[in-house]
Amino acid sequence: DVTFDIPNPDHWSQWIMESIASEGYELARIDYIFCSDAFLLEVNQTHLGHDDYTDIITFPLNANPIIAEIYISLDRVKENAASLHIPFTDELHRVMIHGILHLCGYDDHEEGDIKMIRRKENQYLEYLKQ
Repeated sequence: DVTFDIPNPDHWSQWIMESIASEGYELARIDYIFCSDAFLLEVNQTHLGHDDYTDIITFPLNANPIIAEIYISLDRVKENAASLHIPFTDELHRVMIHGILHLCGYDDHEEGDIKMIRRKENQYLEYLKQ
């Protein structure tokens, strides 16, 4: 329900594929669906039974090779970037790789898991800068 063009999509695709390969997985297909808060809230309510806003929902359809749909609320990413005082694209990259890490088996429910997924996010964000 939004229009969004990824700047330099080949660079981003390469980054995603290399990140997945670094985790020992193969990629068959990932569909990123960029949407509004309202759209993602409806997905969250309908498919997960949650009644709250989120920046990302990842639906794994196959484990390895990875096939998945990743829904990202651009409204939420913009708001998070503003509150963190960072550029929108930096926050978008973090959210995108966060979804990839979930597909590669990382979780973020326990304190130790959160630290690990943040460390991995930072690692792959550094790769993107190269």
